Amino acid sequence: MPALADEYPSQPIEIITHASAGGGTDTTARALAAAAAKPLGTQVFVNIKQGGGGAVAMGYAKTQPEDGYHLMAITPTHLITMARGRAPVSIDDVKGVVRTTDDPIIVTVNAASGIKSIDELIEASKSSPIKWGGTQVGGIDHIAAMTFANKTGTKVSYVPFDGGGAMVTNLMGKNIQAAGLNYGEAADGIEAGDFVPLAIMAPKRMSSLPDVPTLAEEGFPGVNFSTVRGIIALKGVPDDRLAVAEKGFIEGMKTDQYQKYLTGIGLDGSSVAGSEEWDAQIREMYSNIETTLKSLGLAK
Repeated sequence: MPALADEYPSQPIEIITHASAGGGTDTTARALAAAAAKPLGTQVFVNIKQGGGGAVAMGYAKTQPEDGYHLMAITPTHLITMARGRAPVSIDDVKGVVRTTDDPIIVTVNAASGIKSIDELIEASKSSPIKWGGTQVGGIDHIAAMTFANKTGTKVSYVPFDGGGAMVTNLMGKNIQAAGLNYGEAADGIEAGDFVPLAIMAPKRMSSLPDVPTLAEEGFPGVNFSTVRGIIALKGVPDDRLAVAEKGFIEGMKTDQYQKYLTGIGLDGSSVAGSEEWDAQIREMYSNIETTLKSLGLAK
């Protein structure tokens, strides 16, 4: 029988991750663990389980007791693995606890294109598909681009690159006309006047780009994609325990310690969100991922 909520946590809490040590997911999980230990009153530690686009981590989590001591850090990679039927759990098996980082994708064009709005981008694509840069086919950048294309009627020719650096270089070099960039990737080009940010793939505007509208404001709601990370639990963990974990994690992320971490990676306090907002974001993103992967023939 599980202990009462006021007896939780009485032992260390494990955060299961899928990424290699030193990567963004790992460092975010460790920053959270360090900041949340005091408000939770227990040690919080990270356990790396690599492989299968998060499938190994999800499989390990599935074997652990549903007691609130075995939580998992997830990214869009896990949702893609689920949508492709390659995960040992489904979207219905998980529940969001807290969001730890949120770095929305920005629809960005080269200023030399002369395109200054989403409407102009859509119109330009009618004469010739927009060359849109991103990372690997089937990844979040590809899915975001094609979801955008499907929802807006924009004709897109997707051009994959090895990483964000190559994507930015090719946008700067006019080899592509558009890309979905994170703020850290786009900031220098925007400041220099080389890049034009057209819209944010998020429900709210970004504090760092207050004059750039969201896609919803442009008439295309629900196209929300981010380089986002957060903590989830598998179903079966008692809600009262998850409420305690959520409260402790949120308190930890409000500390100067964690806020400095966010600032250091180019984000701010708006990254932090509780269970309700995070769970809704997971499910909306999963729905878009599943629909787009099926349209591309990458999921059944």
